[in-house]
Amino acid sequence: MGARRKKSIILTSMCLPGAIWFILLRYLPMAGIVLAFKQYKVYPKNPTFWSNLYHSKWVGFKNFEYLFKTQDALRAVRNTLVYNVIWIAMGLVLAVAFAIILNELRAKVAAKAYQTLMFFPYFLSWVVVSYFVLAFFDPTSGLVTSIRAARGLPKIDWYNTPKYWPWILTFANQWKNVGYSTILYLTAIVGIDRGQYEAAAIDGASWWQQIRYVTLPNLAPMISILLIMNVGKIFNSDFGLFYSVPMNSASLYPATQTIDTYIYNVLTATNNIGQSTAGGFLQNLVGFVCIMAANSIVRKIDEDSSLF
Repeated sequence: MGARRKKSIILTSMCLPGAIWFILLRYLPMAGIVLAFKQYKVYPKNPTFWSNLYHSKWVGFKNFEYLFKTQDALRAVRNTLVYNVIWIAMGLVLAVAFAIILNELRAKVAAKAYQTLMFFPYFLSWVVVSYFVLAFFDPTSGLVTSIRAARGLPKIDWYNTPKYWPWILTFANQWKNVGYSTILYLTAIVGIDRGQYEAAAIDGASWWQQIRYVTLPNLAPMISILLIMNVGKIFNSDFGLFYSVPMNSASLYPATQTIDTYIYNVLTATNNIGQSTAGGFLQNLVGFVCIMAANSIVRKIDEDSSLF
């Protein structure tokens, strides 16, 4: 029992940093959810946060109304959902395809180099990426602008023309994030028992049949887990991508405005903390419902592939 207790203490101590992080930064701030139902005002006699919160007027669901009343809000919701659905599907297909290709490479040095090059963009800040994009699409001296001018093509004011930005944002998102998912899927592929491939080859299975009947079925649990987690973020957007890359240009809002940027712009314009809290609370609530629904569907299809 002494050895088991010592082992339990060691394992528990390893979990403590993560547990403390979650308690301090995830669970304790949940008390602030009440801001979503109050008109937050500073209380002059005792202007501390808790005093301000206590004396602020209760307004119920009024702070949520701005998310549904205006055309800008509905457009932001539409953009968020459409982008996420497309990117989840595209990211899944590309990541699995690249993982299979990398696994087939026999030159290990080249494979490691490709993995590094694909994984590197994931660590870049969107602020840095935004300047990469600017270097290509700057209206005066960007690379694409210069190439078009050299060919005698008409000049395009990229940062005031919304129709091009769904393509630009999609490319930027996939370029930055696909490498991370590829590494996860590649790790799962490497862990597949090679005997399954050998048995399939003996039975006369082609390369594509081995991928279809061996690789993809073994990847199904990983695909399901990542899909469930991504569905949980379907009502959220990457703020850095939609704010920094298009430089928060108001002319591009029809294509770049999402729920996160809309909430931020409303906060900066009105300084209404209650409304921004309501928006964040609604996003997380919808995400929770989506995770539970997606996990239930997956569990009915294949219980072993569900998240919980």
